[in-house]
Amino acid sequence: MKSDDKSMDGGINMVAGICAILLPGLGHIVSGRAYRGVLAMVGVLGLFGLGLFVGGIDAVDSKGGTDRFWFYGQACVGPIAFGVDYVHQNHFKAYDMDTGMIRGGNPGERRVHDGSRWIWEMPIDASVETGDANIPGLGRLNEIAMLSCTLAGMLNVIIFLDALLPTAYGRRKDDESPLVRGAGEATIQTAIEAAAEGVKS
Repeated sequence: MKSDDKSMDGGINMVAGICAILLPGLGHIVSGRAYRGVLAMVGVLGLFGLGLFVGGIDAVDSKGGTDRFWFYGQACVGPIAFGVDYVHQNHFKAYDMDTGMIRGGNPGERRVHDGSRWIWEMPIDASVETGDANIPGLGRLNEIAMLSCTLAGMLNVIIFLDALLPTAYGRRKDDESPLVRGAGEATIQTAIEAAAEGVKS
C-alpha cells in the first residue's frame, strides 16, 4: 500500500482491526505488512501453544473458580482461546455426583455417560462408555501455563491496536521505494560534499 493511504496517516483501519480479532497477525497481513503479521502470529500463537503444552488444556478454563479470571486475558487471543475453552468444558469435564459441580477429573476417574450427561466415577464395568480423565495441572506448572496463555492475550491486544491504528512513521519507512531512498541518500551526500568544499575554501 502507498504511504498516502489514510490508514497509514493515523486513521482507523477497520478491516485490519476485524481481521486482527479473528486471528493474531492477520490484520497486518491484509493491510500489506505481511512480515510483521507473520511475526505477530508466530509470537502470540507460540506463547499460547507453549501454555497448552506445559499445562494441558486445563490452562484455559472460563469456569474453573479462580482460573476464570485468567481467562479474561486469554480471551484476547481471539476465537482460538474460545475454541480451546469450549473443548475443555464439553469434552474434558463432567459432573461430580457428590457436589453437583462440573469439574476436571481426579486420578483414576473416568467420564461416564449416564444417559443424560457426563459424570465422574470409578468405572467397574469395562463395557460402559467412558472418556479420558482430564487431571488438572497442579502447582507451578499450571501457574506458568495459565500465565503464558494470558500473556499471549495481552500481547495480542497490542498487536490488534497496531493493526487498527497504524502509524504513518512506521509505514513510510516500510513502504518507501528504493528510488526515493536513493534520492535521499544522494541529497545527503551532496550536502556533505558542499560542506567539505566550504571548509576547504
